[in-house]
Amino acid sequence: MDLPLIRLATVDSTQAFLRRNPHLGFCAVLADCQTEGRGRLGNRWESAAGTGLWMSVALSAPSGGGPGLVLQRAMIAAAQVLDPGGRALGLKWPNDLVAWKAGRLVKLGGIIGEQIGGRLIIGLGVNLTSAPEIPDRAIPPACLKDLGLEVAPLFELALLISKSWKNLEQNIQPLFRWPEAGSPLRWEDAQGTCLGWEPDGRLKVASATGVHRLSVGDITGLS
Repeated sequence: MDLPLIRLATVDSTQAFLRRNPHLGFCAVLADCQTEGRGRLGNRWESAAGTGLWMSVALSAPSGGGPGLVLQRAMIAAAQVLDPGGRALGLKWPNDLVAWKAGRLVKLGGIIGEQIGGRLIIGLGVNLTSAPEIPDRAIPPACLKDLGLEVAPLFELALLISKSWKNLEQNIQPLFRWPEAGSPLRWEDAQGTCLGWEPDGRLKVASATGVHRLSVGDITGLS
């Protein structure tokens, strides 16, 4: 049975809306515009009306996999809905939606998640028809339209993505992952080399201080 989908014209954030309304149980909420959209680590997420997909879904918390791995699977599932031909969209660690454009990695979307009691609330933001201007980003924003991908109606996309998230225990694979093993990396005040992605979703890197297995929140500014 598909999850009920609530559509709002404007909301502070779909994630906050579901936190405030636990009586709604398991459902999805789609907003045409968010006034206080947020991304990972509390960053502001630009979410103007008519430009993107802004949604959150409250699910029964899955029993398999840690939170980082679950969000990676959720983003991969969303990528398969947004790019059904598997032509462009991949996963940047830990869970960003990215693509290659003119030889450069660009970011199209982000995902956050939080478990409250028996509910896992996942929030997704994807730039569909335009992207904000954010200068000096190592991985700049882009939108699906920039890549020549067809953009389905908003309500249809939200329904398909919420349906794809009903089983996040499946081990699904993206078109590509970045970074791949051997990629040189820089983050915060350090640098190193990617050694690969661990089965639990952590990133294995080698730096001057040794080999590390990084979890979500361990580093910022990965490029």
